[in-house]
Amino acid sequence: MPCAAIVSAPSSAFPFRSSSAATSSISPTSISLTKRISKPRIAAASFRKCAVRATVSIEKETPEAERPDTFLRGVDEAHSSSSVRARFEKMIREAQDTVCTALEAADGGAQFKEDVWSRPGGGGGISRVLQDGAVWEKAGVNVSVVYGVMPPDAYRAAKGAPTDQKPGPVPFFAAGISSVLHPKNPFAPTLHFNYRYFETDAPKDAPGAPRQWWFGGGTDLTPAYIFEEDVKHFHSVQKRACDKFEPTFYPRFKKWCDDYFYIKHRGERRGLGGIFFDDLNDYDQEMLLSFATECANSVIPAYLPIIEKRKDLPFTEQQKAWQQLRRGRYVEFNLVYDRGTTFGLKTGGRIESILVSLPLTSRWEYDHKPEEGSEEWKLLDACINPKEWI
Repeated sequence: MPCAAIVSAPSSAFPFRSSSAATSSISPTSISLTKRISKPRIAAASFRKCAVRATVSIEKETPEAERPDTFLRGVDEAHSSSSVRARFEKMIREAQDTVCTALEAADGGAQFKEDVWSRPGGGGGISRVLQDGAVWEKAGVNVSVVYGVMPPDAYRAAKGAPTDQKPGPVPFFAAGISSVLHPKNPFAPTLHFNYRYFETDAPKDAPGAPRQWWFGGGTDLTPAYIFEEDVKHFHSVQKRACDKFEPTFYPRFKKWCDDYFYIKHRGERRGLGGIFFDDLNDYDQEMLLSFATECANSVIPAYLPIIEKRKDLPFTEQQKAWQQLRRGRYVEFNLVYDRGTTFGLKTGGRIESILVSLPLTSRWEYDHKPEEGSEEWKLLDACINPKEWI
């Protein structure tokens, strides 16, 4: 997704543009600009220049003992009741609390571990992970709110536009929530969601350029086995959220999701889709803030009813092995194609947040092919030939 390094990876939690067809991460899944690493094997003179720059630009996260009321400072904090930045932060933090509470209740005992961190240059984040529970093999729900100055190369990577000729450092703001939920039961699907807001101001050497802003995100389902009623329910909830704002959103964002989560070297998609969008700024800003909020609030109604039906179903070792093979595809997509994850790794983001999207366990078998007509084959066929579920 669109997203992951700033918040930390689909996505983890940062809102840079990450989706494949498009983040997250931003992400979906999260990108972290908190640390710059100079390249090895450079001449001594160049190294000295890089070292000088590094002393200024390297910025490690600082662990914090308590969650702050807001990660905003200065003008944004003073206008917290009205700014889009502050309202988006409030939304993603409330969504994180709601999702984590619902997941703990469904698990019946396990609790999230929380890490709070800040950036000296501006902002911070909250990473929460539940691992080895009764229902969840691994569940991560991260938020981040970061701002400062972005190098031109990072801006181009975040926008996915290598021809962009932004001349100098770009002031930026990025906030997002990113989550990946991997259940233990092979009949219970994996879920990923990521929603983010991004702003850039005029580059330092281009005064007068307009401030730019955009929203991005999405929610998508990755089962190992198809229960058609589950997939229809999931897509119906996504469509209802979209239809409240614009009737073209669902078909447009459904296709975008199918195109984004495409594993090119396999010729198949990671899962059975959902919605995905990025660089969205061609509608009223207030409308898009409400739309992102509606999407984030739709995650639990779309997903938890499926989990409740499937989490306790009996399964065989062979069915578990198939789930692990599909998890391998998840790993391949996130490490090879997800822009948020790859950007976070290249720019020295918070590694635990960036890789929280990966499953606890996965599997690769040499030249594995499911028997034609089997339930496994049906899933693979649906990933190769995306369907209209509603």
